Amino acid sequence: MQFFASLAALAATAATLVSANSVTFVNQDETVRRIIFTPNDGFASMDTIEVEASGTSKVEFSQGWIGNWYAVSEGYEDVPGMLGEVAFNGWNDLTYYDVSAIVNATDTNGVKEMFPLSQMNLTTKTSFSGCKTFPCNTVYIQWDDVQTVTTSETDLVCTLGTSPETVEKRAEHNLVARHYVLGKLS
Repeated sequence: MQFFASLAALAATAATLVSANSVTFVNQDETVRRIIFTPNDGFASMDTIEVEASGTSKVEFSQGWIGNWYAVSEGYEDVPGMLGEVAFNGWNDLTYYDVSAIVNATDTNGVKEMFPLSQMNLTTKTSFSGCKTFPCNTVYIQWDDVQTVTTSETDLVCTLGTSPETVEKRAEHNLVARHYVLGKLS
């Protein structure tokens, strides 16, 4: 009986050591934006947040959260645009994410790119979805696109708006290799 009590205590301790799932929203220009979250059925709802002009805001998500979000620029109507989509702690404990243009491919001011937090300061991202200027071939455009990216990381970045250096940086690299994490098959 003591073995099972010790095992339960160990499992509880391990559960508290699991890093939280998060997305850091990076607003790249002088427009204030609201982020509206839509969880999949059965997942926790999220409060709308506001990201200040040229500001950042980190949002934590519950274990296994699946859903999406979009950004609405200050002074504009609440119309869904480009979506940031994520499934935390999915199959093989991977994070699945993409930027989707399925709902509104004409949104050029909201969600731009998503990538793991570890790549935040890299000039060239190796694992990302979305683009700095639309249209591009690294967004999810139709229901069967193969544009979802995976990572073993649980902390992501989602850029919003237009970076002042977009034109120069995008010219440096038009295509970036996709990065898929291969899991172990049991």
